[in-house]
Amino acid sequence: MKDTVRSVLIVDDNEMNRDLLSRRLDRQGYNISLAKDGRQALDMIGANDYDLVLLDIMMPEVNGYQVLEQMKEDGKLRHIPVIMISALDEIESVVRCVDLGADDYITKPFNPVLLNARINACLEKKALYDKEQEYRKNIEKYNLHLEDQVREQVKEITSTQLAAIFAMSKLAESRDTETGEHLERMREYCKILSQKLSTTEKFAHAIDEKFVDDIYAASPLHDIGKVGIPDDVLLKPGKLTAEEWVVMKSHTTIGVQTLLEVDKQHPGNDFICMGIAIAGGHHEKWDGSGYPAGLEGANIPLPARILALGDVYDALTSKRCYKDAFSHDKGREIIISSSGTHFDPDVVDAFLDMEDEFKRVRVFYEDTEE
Repeated sequence: MKDTVRSVLIVDDNEMNRDLLSRRLDRQGYNISLAKDGRQALDMIGANDYDLVLLDIMMPEVNGYQVLEQMKEDGKLRHIPVIMISALDEIESVVRCVDLGADDYITKPFNPVLLNARINACLEKKALYDKEQEYRKNIEKYNLHLEDQVREQVKEITSTQLAAIFAMSKLAESRDTETGEHLERMREYCKILSQKLSTTEKFAHAIDEKFVDDIYAASPLHDIGKVGIPDDVLLKPGKLTAEEWVVMKSHTTIGVQTLLEVDKQHPGNDFICMGIAIAGGHHEKWDGSGYPAGLEGANIPLPARILALGDVYDALTSKRCYKDAFSHDKGREIIISSSGTHFDPDVVDAFLDMEDEFKRVRVFYEDTEE
């Protein structure tokens, strides 16, 4: 709260009137400032915090009406009470002052009792305004503090939830002993591709920081549906039969159904919604030849198109029982040849721009089995 000594600006082009008002108010213990014309008054009001302005109307160059009008049009100044002072006791002048926003009007010569009463009323009004502003600031400060606390708690809860979901995804993935650090790499690949695409005009509107965070969190969910695939199909070392392949492909729909159940319990969670799109769409192909729905082109959710490239790149550059790991260059060649058929060409372009980052991630998260 500001100091209880109230500050008053007296504006009058007549030195005798300024002195008279100043002496009277000084006895009341106010902090008095003086301005000899409207222009000086506006400069002083803009530079200082006054509790009240006593404003003469009839002044040369910038008169009291003009000063009052400029004050009430300024959001930083309009809350300062203004008492208009005039030798004119005309209804037209009073009405004009009221229309412009004056708080009171008094005529010369001053009646001391009336002058003090009107000044006290305006200062009380300003004190109430100051108190309200102080309360408002304290409330805003408290709300910001509360928001910070809630944000930290949500962050803590979210981190715990993400850790649990990643652990669940890791558990599903662990049934395949050859996947190694696949989930860690997938998160990084998706983040790299998303950040690169966000810098392009085509995807800047669709990919923001939250999108990148969500796809990083949701990417481990892409194969969560494998929990529903029998071991004799999931872990079969040889080629799958047509019937077995149908079962294997169902991991996409199983994943979607699993995450839809989560969404029912906790609706509106963005990264769960993204996980649903990824689980159901990461085996779709740009030309429509993928599964489970045969989606084509931009009908495939963008997160799924991004993850699809990372998933294939990781499979190509990883060792499996039926093949050795391909080199980065060989994987790059296959991905380029599949642009426009398997992969979204824009995602392929992003991969080519960021392939050094892909190589870095591949080395950093090297499988211990390799």
